[in-house]
Amino acid sequence: MSHSILLPRIMEVGRDACQKLPTILDSLGIKNPLIITDEMMVKLGYVDTLQTILKEVQITADVFSDTMPEPTESSIESGVQQVRHQEYDGLIALGGGSPIDSAKAISILGKFGGVINDYKFPRQVNEAGLPIIAIPTTAGTGSEVTRFTIITDETNNEKLLCVGMGFMPVAAIIDYSLTMSVPPRTTADTGIDAMTHAIEAYVSQKRNAYSDQQALAALRLIGPNLQKAYHNGEDEDAREAMMLGSTLAGIAFCNSSVALVHGMSRPIGAFFHVPHGLSNAMLLPTITEFGISGTPERYADCARALGVASFNDNDDQANINLITYLKNLNIELKVPTLEQFGIQKTDFDALINTMCEQAFSSGSPNNNPRIPSLEEMVQLYTLLWAESSPDDVSTS
Repeated sequence: MSHSILLPRIMEVGRDACQKLPTILDSLGIKNPLIITDEMMVKLGYVDTLQTILKEVQITADVFSDTMPEPTESSIESGVQQVRHQEYDGLIALGGGSPIDSAKAISILGKFGGVINDYKFPRQVNEAGLPIIAIPTTAGTGSEVTRFTIITDETNNEKLLCVGMGFMPVAAIIDYSLTMSVPPRTTADTGIDAMTHAIEAYVSQKRNAYSDQQALAALRLIGPNLQKAYHNGEDEDAREAMMLGSTLAGIAFCNSSVALVHGMSRPIGAFFHVPHGLSNAMLLPTITEFGISGTPERYADCARALGVASFNDNDDQANINLITYLKNLNIELKVPTLEQFGIQKTDFDALINTMCEQAFSSGSPNNNPRIPSLEEMVQLYTLLWAESSPDDVSTS
């Protein structure tokens, strides 16, 4: 059985890779790009850096810097209008997952019109929008190498998964030096997000031989380096490993799929505004423990790739080590519970059934090695509270 593999046309990887931006634009025939970013990238001087690089080759790039964390249809609307009324021939997406996801949506909506709901999964959006050069500044989302974007439909409080070749950047610039200033909280959340991508890609029912190798390679980079990057942001070797690990994890899940963690994570973000990587981190230990019985040998492979089990450990021991590691990692990286995040349990409980509906409608839970029933998903959501124990959900 064959598998279709999708990647950016161009990837430039390594320190100071941003210096190759003019060459990449020239190879793509882009002469009038729009930089899509956020205010933090402006304040940090990264936008100025890109504009200076471009001015050296007589390219003047306009900037749209109003993207927001966890982008919504309204947060990208002015960017869509800017694209519709100007003669841009390409987009440069600079920032974390939110600016890159915003750029993907702006690329399609700016060219073809409509509303984001028109493009949600299961529709496959294979139309070519404006070409995107993605420059990530966090080591986590992998959005620079994926055919997905997540945009919230505010009317329904639903994070919409949009899928297709039309959302794949034509080029990705993987410059780890842009992550050196990322604060510990974001380093932790995006790092666990990347780890989740790799684990879910490897255990997904849509996995294949190609995605398997990318996922395991990502875990080998992330496992020894996530805590290092969290505790010492100036550790250049750790930052480089995390950046490459994030990209490889993105390639893995783009060509496999995410699964139950992501399916359950999106509604938490939509209703309670928990950052995506953080909600993944909250869920990962419990959902991993729930799913192990579906493919114990594959979760054990993940444990070994992360470096938390040896090749002499049998699968059962490796999986015990994996769950212990994930729980301790959340403690070390100060991942809050929903209660500690400030969410009221009565509000959460009132929305659990709706969150379950949204999770299932995304399709991601059906990729899990063990697919939960509605009752099991309700129970898994309930276990996110500090007073609960993951042992309350059967792992058999």
